[in-house]
Amino acid sequence: MTLTPRLDILGAALADSSRARMLCELMDGRAYTNKELASAAGVTPQTATAHLRRLEEAGLIRATRSGRCLYHSIAGPDVAEALETLSALAPSDHLYRVQQRKGARLKMLEARSCYDHLAGRLGVAIAQALLELGDLARDGAQYRVVPSERWAKLGVTLTGRAPLARPCLDWTERLPHVAGPVGREVLSHALSANWLRRVRGERGLEVTPAGAVALRQILGIRWEGGQCYQN
Repeated sequence: MTLTPRLDILGAALADSSRARMLCELMDGRAYTNKELASAAGVTPQTATAHLRRLEEAGLIRATRSGRCLYHSIAGPDVAEALETLSALAPSDHLYRVQQRKGARLKMLEARSCYDHLAGRLGVAIAQALLELGDLARDGAQYRVVPSERWAKLGVTLTGRAPLARPCLDWTERLPHVAGPVGREVLSHALSANWLRRVRGERGLEVTPAGAVALRQILGIRWEGGQCYQN
């Protein structure tokens, strides 16, 4: 018997469009009920139950009971980053065809959560700004965090074991954004400080006026109409 990774199990779990839609819904880092995921995937709750069981058996999601409800979530950050990387390899022409329609604007392309950190155009822009400002440095395939006063302004506490930050290939931008504890704290602080707010019914995040000011003052990023410009 040859010992090889059971990629066939993962492949079979992912090889269904309804399960893929459920995973995409869960990639915003929150937990959802069977009924909510059934609605997102456009299937009945009974069908959703079978799909969720398949995803759980493959180790991609976990279920947690709270009171009378059973909540489903991504199994962990490693799974989320693997799914984001796979998404970057998948065809994405459909996203850009939609975006080319007159007046179309996809919030999830501009800013979204990738499990517990920031992704999309804004996530990539922040990663690039931190590299250019010297707060992050490339260290092989990882990031090295350089202590500075800027981190506190972003809500980041530089404690814990390295690596505090690591690149995560962005699905839509095809460039890395920041994952790891640093990425998690930046997103958490941005939401609590009302720099970002969740878009109802979507995975996307919206930059608030306060967030636009903070981006400009702290990172030199101008955010205008869903686009990033470096000052």
